[in-house]
Amino acid sequence: MEKGKIIFLNGVTSSGKTSIVEAMQSYDDPFFYVVANDLFENTIGDKHLQTDYWKYLSEAIVMMYHTAKVFSDHGKHVLIDGILVERPELAPHYEQVKQIFEGSPLDIVELYCPLDICRQRNIERGDRREEQSDEQHQIMAKNINYSYSIDTSMNTPEECAEKIIAALFKNHHEPLKNM
Repeated sequence: MEKGKIIFLNGVTSSGKTSIVEAMQSYDDPFFYVVANDLFENTIGDKHLQTDYWKYLSEAIVMMYHTAKVFSDHGKHVLIDGILVERPELAPHYEQVKQIFEGSPLDIVELYCPLDICRQRNIERGDRREEQSDEQHQIMAKNINYSYSIDTSMNTPEECAEKIIAALFKNHHEPLKNM
């Protein structure tokens, strides 16, 4: 069985990850399953998150990567809505990701958005702190080998989805269907 693609959308909060995931999931072909930091954070009780947030979140994130690998091993394409941060609890995070997905078709996509635009999006959303994107940018893993990079401030989520799919599914013979 051919493994499904694993597409890791890496970017700070408010860079557009979830909006792009939703746009990519509107396609019938290719079809994507999704695993996300927020989804796996919800597997942890609030008491534990308040006690030792990064310890428990780090464990859940590693489990998320193994879950994505299971989807791929079963021939399913999967999107990872996440961020590669280098925290002591995950260090070396990027190296762990490469090790977990060794032999799997992993593509890491950089979702770039200027931090001033992320700050404005954080304010507009109201569910993020204004400086949250800046803080994440400071601890983001460096020297990542990206398969593709896109500026989400210059493209709509739908345009980003279309460009990512076109770039990563170059040998895709059927026309892309966005319903």
